[in-house]
Amino acid sequence: MRTKNPGRHGGLPASVAAGVLLLLSLAGCAAGTADAGSAPPASLATSASASATPTAPPPATAATPPPAPAEAPPAKQLPPVPGASAPVTLSIPSIRVQTDLLHLGLRENGSLEVPQDTGSGAPASWYNGSPTPGESGPSVMLGHVNALGGNTGVFADLQKLKNGDEINVSRTDGSTAVFTVDRGALYSKNQFPTLEVYGNTPGAELRLITCDGYDPATGLFDDNYVIYAKLKA
Repeated sequence: MRTKNPGRHGGLPASVAAGVLLLLSLAGCAAGTADAGSAPPASLATSASASATPTAPPPATAATPPPAPAEAPPAKQLPPVPGASAPVTLSIPSIRVQTDLLHLGLRENGSLEVPQDTGSGAPASWYNGSPTPGESGPSVMLGHVNALGGNTGVFADLQKLKNGDEINVSRTDGSTAVFTVDRGALYSKNQFPTLEVYGNTPGAELRLITCDGYDPATGLFDDNYVIYAKLKA
């Protein structure tokens, strides 16, 4: 299973950020002032002496107070973010996953390292260039969908996860970060959305990634399946 190099999680690459700023500058509009219009012609103006009989002023009426402004909805509060602590185990009760976690980085070609398959399809791994689970940003974990000898991999059943399913990650500080599944998505490896998967997020999130789209003709997987999850409030 291979994906593109996500880089660090601190923000957009400079080239991408520059492109966004350029787009905003091209789409922006100069702030102008409203046209007040011209004064009415003098022939339409009337003077106080134009009326032969003065008329009484209309009775005074109480001023109607302006309506109270609508209250803005309260901003959605993100769950508190714990400090950094490396993950130890991953548990997904709904699909009966319980695995230790390796800590792996990048290969020389810039792709993510994945656990070596020894026939069991486990354990899964945490990408050590991503935030630790519970920190702000997307913590990235990878696992096999199958294994040598026709066995299943640790992430074989990711597609069975439903919105709201819980994912538990124990950490070296003794705490457990609990996430809930937000959605799953299937991507071609040739069109993998690097920024969507690895881009910075305002809260603590989790990405579980495995292979999909097995092609018997080549013996390779053409796709990646990604689970997006958010830290439980």
